[in-house]
Amino acid sequence: MDKLKMHTPSLADGKFAALTVLFPNAVTETVDENGAVSRAIDKDVLMQEINTHVVDGREERYQFTWPDKHKSVLLANAPIAAALRPVRNDEPALVKDEDGKVITEYTRTGSVDFDATENLYIEGDNLDVLKLLRETYLNRIKMIYIDPPYNTGNDFVYEDDFVEDTDNFLNRDGQYDEQGNRLAPNLNSNGRFHTDWLNMIYPRLRIAKDLLADDGVIFISIDDNEVAQLRKICDEVFGVTSFICNFAWQKRYSPPPDTKEVGYVHESIMMYRKSLSFVMGVLPFSDDQLSRYSNPDNDPRGNWKATDYSSRYTRTERPNLYYPIINPNTEEEIYPKETRVWAMSQDVHKSHVLEDRIWWGVKGDNKVPSLKNFVSEIMQGKMPQSLLLHGEVGHTDNATKELRELIPILKFTAKPTKLIKHLCRIANIEDDSIILDFFSGSATTAHAVMQLNAEDGGKRKFIMVQLPEVCDEKSEAAKDGYATITEIGKERIRRAGRKIKDEAGEKAQDLDIGFRVLKLDSSNMKDVYYTPDELAQMQFDFDGFTDNIKDDRTSEDLLFQVMLELGIPLSAKITQKGNLLCVNDNYLIACFDRVDTALITEIAKKKPYYAVFRDSSFANDSAMVNFEQVFNTYSPNTIRRVL
Repeated sequence: MDKLKMHTPSLADGKFAALTVLFPNAVTETVDENGAVSRAIDKDVLMQEINTHVVDGREERYQFTWPDKHKSVLLANAPIAAALRPVRNDEPALVKDEDGKVITEYTRTGSVDFDATENLYIEGDNLDVLKLLRETYLNRIKMIYIDPPYNTGNDFVYEDDFVEDTDNFLNRDGQYDEQGNRLAPNLNSNGRFHTDWLNMIYPRLRIAKDLLADDGVIFISIDDNEVAQLRKICDEVFGVTSFICNFAWQKRYSPPPDTKEVGYVHESIMMYRKSLSFVMGVLPFSDDQLSRYSNPDNDPRGNWKATDYSSRYTRTERPNLYYPIINPNTEEEIYPKETRVWAMSQDVHKSHVLEDRIWWGVKGDNKVPSLKNFVSEIMQGKMPQSLLLHGEVGHTDNATKELRELIPILKFTAKPTKLIKHLCRIANIEDDSIILDFFSGSATTAHAVMQLNAEDGGKRKFIMVQLPEVCDEKSEAAKDGYATITEIGKERIRRAGRKIKDEAGEKAQDLDIGFRVLKLDSSNMKDVYYTPDELAQMQFDFDGFTDNIKDDRTSEDLLFQVMLELGIPLSAKITQKGNLLCVNDNYLIACFDRVDTALITEIAKKKPYYAVFRDSSFANDSAMVNFEQVFNTYSPNTIRRVL
């Protein structure tokens, strides 16, 4: 029976293993600065194998780099030992003023409909969270939308720890304050103004690409401070050919009053696809656009709009498209204007005549015909445009009003839900897709996904990730009991969900407005779990190591770390039957209490795909032997694991 690793894999190890398979003769060993033998790749052998030039040293090449970029790569690849702990209900919390006086005490509901919902709300540093999600949600996310810090000098950036040796990752405790997941102002006077921002965004985008489905896309909101750098990073991470558009969103209807030079009324939204498998979505027509269609001749096929029957090419350029057309009403022979030709061949024109698609005007005597385009034939929608006008997708005032209608005390800058729904349509989101936002903020994306589901009956799921940044203690939000940004985001989803369901009525009875809250924390396992040989040599009392699981962790805490280890979605249905935790109808059965032969037999007879126990569940070696015999008898194909 194998032991679970209970930490994320090292991508560097995986890539080295892949090279070993492809080019075993290029794998060698060398001695590092400490005299230890370490793995290595022989560059000369690799160059011979791939038969192409390898850029080396200071040789000139096209590249985008910055200080600490190599550490960003290591950070993206390095494994972590951390856990996502489920939160059914939040613990009571206190909000204090600057003098330490308690302003208010509150207890907000944590998860909503924990056992039935398929939505997730995850609190913690998004880099570590993305690493934990990577294996389970690999190639499964249809759309990612993020609104990261814009690096204006007044907002904040994540300070990832580049000092720690990645080989010592197991010593990390998973807490964002001790892991370097802090916030600090990034002022223009900082000599690393761009560097700090690039080191923050780069590893997160590297992992985000892994999560995207082959037909998935990512949208990134950004302003002019880092738009040039973001484009270069995305070209490197996703590939130049994956770039689709840099949308200009009209976020204001007029320039800000303090404008001194150019009045900025837009922000950029960069769009990249994972691969050529992506198919662009189409957008519904507005009422104004549909009003341009009419039916002056009472055509039984419905409303139509007349379009030009000629094209801009000349007779010299397209001689086959220059031919006479007969007006059936006047029997006059009509040629296109000398600088133009007809838009279709003679054979296509003949089919238009037979189908009565040519319009000669109300009196039937127009000198140039038009083609009838029926609204019934183009209702699949219109192609997106690079300019996102506020009249169609909303602006910041709409977003502020929308949020304050739900939580009146908030003074928060957010994105309008109309904008996110618009992007979902462009992304061609199917009704059961997963949408991820790992800079969740006030949870506009979750709000938009629920609204979209209510409108079309979809079953889309969201995953929100947000660092629990502390609200300014003087803010109205803090005074009203919102200690962190995550509290605001969760409360918005609660209120928006109820409002959407109430307004939609019976058609939204099955609408999922819940969310399962998970919080990033250190691994559930003690250090002895990861380094048993090292600790066995130390001279001290071993009583504390009779169990390798931390004392404050519950069976449900362990279950969620096991689910991540085994690649089971964190939204999977969980039922408890006595001491047994069953996931997705016995796909996984876990028991973290003492087990006897009767219970083992009961589990084996259910024939789960996975069966997981803790090491201390077995009283002795004979109990372990008996365990194996029972499973070999009743369910030999069950994969058994211990922790």
